[in-house]
Amino acid sequence: MSDSTVDPRLLRPPPKRSMTLSWRDERVRAIFWQIVIVGVVVAIVWWLARNTAHNLEVRRIATGFGFLNREAGLPIAEHVIDYTPADTYSRALLIGVLNTLKVAIVGIVLATILGTLVGIARLSKNWLLRKISGFYVEIIRDVPLLLQLLFWYTLLQALPNPRQALSPVAGVFLTNRGLRLPFIEWTQTHWWALLAMVVGVIATWTYAKGMRRRQMADGQPRRIWPAGIGFIIGLPLVVWALGGAPFTPDVPALRGFNFAGGVTLSPEYFALLAGLVTYTAAFIAEIVRAGILAVPGGQWEAAQALGLRPGVVLKQIVLPQALRVIVPPMTSQFLNLTKNSSLAVAIGYQDIVSIANTTLNQTGQAIEGIAIIMAVYLTISLSISLFMNWYNARIALVER
Repeated sequence: MSDSTVDPRLLRPPPKRSMTLSWRDERVRAIFWQIVIVGVVVAIVWWLARNTAHNLEVRRIATGFGFLNREAGLPIAEHVIDYTPADTYSRALLIGVLNTLKVAIVGIVLATILGTLVGIARLSKNWLLRKISGFYVEIIRDVPLLLQLLFWYTLLQALPNPRQALSPVAGVFLTNRGLRLPFIEWTQTHWWALLAMVVGVIATWTYAKGMRRRQMADGQPRRIWPAGIGFIIGLPLVVWALGGAPFTPDVPALRGFNFAGGVTLSPEYFALLAGLVTYTAAFIAEIVRAGILAVPGGQWEAAQALGLRPGVVLKQIVLPQALRVIVPPMTSQFLNLTKNSSLAVAIGYQDIVSIANTTLNQTGQAIEGIAIIMAVYLTISLSISLFMNWYNARIALVER
């Protein structure tokens, strides 16, 4: 035991210095300048709002969001929920938001998977794989995204018509009218099974958290995957079976000049998704490569000295440490993919920008239309940022 003692004064927090109303106090100066900046911002916003309202009044342009309750008369070819031209502008704009989210969410997942694989391939010892992945990254990043979207859309339009459809797999047909896939006729029981799966995921996360806490207490490892399979797979299957186990596959079939049945991915959606995924994945690949290279080489050497396989080393040791470097720039790429989806108007996919532009052209409510677009993208971007910041804080090193 060391004979040295610690000065008890070092264990106490330093005394708080009272704030004096003097310009010499840096806290007073900081508060003053914050008030000044907020005041200037409020004044600028007030002046812009007053000037805009005056100009609209002079030009006799009606303002407000009352047009949202009017009949849209706007045809929308692709929609997640039911929609007819007789619905209101508010429902049409909701369709646009859902179409944007459908591209953004699926695109983020696919771009993350593809970018991670390409980033790892760039560090492969296989010369051919390393060169192919490097060629992909350099080419894709140097070609403007708009040109890539037009390329994919033109390529899909050059496909044969439904009577000469390409069928790489039974029940799957690729034509110039999109990709037709088999689907299950969705019923109320399927919704309950999906809800049960969500509950199972939450239950698995809670169970894993409790098991990790017990492992930290007694040092005994515990298996989580049996409970995870039971919660995530077993529980939905039980609900599905209790609901009558409905399973009616809807396989596409040629009817006249087009296919009937199944689910269709339109050429516009497919081209937009392919362009966004391949473009964003090239940037994510470089982020993943840099994150892996940021892990000290001694980690690899120590793991190899223990006889661990390269795949296990990458999955269990390197990638968890690299995530702390990868996540912050990865967030920016997620935001870029979401905002780049606004280029959908160039290939005819009706997202929030396309539908809002048509709405403001029909109603003349330009300011309101632009404000709706800004609010939608701001909300989506802030949601992504909040989630990624939470995840980044969760995986950060905890200093003792």
